[in-house]
Amino acid sequence: MAYIDAFCCSVPREKLEAYKALVHKMAPLWKELGASGYMEAVGDDVPMGELTSFPRAVQAGEDDIVMISFLTYPDKAARDKVGEAMMSDARLQALFEEMGQLTDMKLMIYGGFQPIVMG
Repeated sequence: MAYIDAFCCSVPREKLEAYKALVHKMAPLWKELGASGYMEAVGDDVPMGELTSFPRAVQAGEDDIVMISFLTYPDKAARDKVGEAMMSDARLQALFEEMGQLTDMKLMIYGGFQPIVMG
C-alpha cells in the first residue's frame, strides 16, 4: 500500500522565489532516490485561525507564506529506504542546508501517513 510524507513550513515572502528554485532542484532527487511523486504547493487561501490553522501550526509571521509538500512512495518500506538514502546523499544535504536559510526548519511540521482513500 502507498505511503505519504507530508510537510508544512512558512517562508518569508521575500524568500519565496529562492524557495521555489530550491524545491525544483529537490524534486528530481527525491524521484531518483525512490519516491513515486513529489508535490510542493504555495499557500493561496490559508487564513489565520482563532485556535488552529496552518499559519499557527508553523508560527508564520505576518509576511510569511505557508508551504505544504507531499512525497509519495509505493509503500512504507520504500519510504524508509528513501529516508536512509537521503541522509547520506550529499546533494540533498546541501539543499537542506540552503533550505535552512529560507525557512526555520525547527518550525516545520511533518509526518508519515498511510492513505485510506486515493483517487
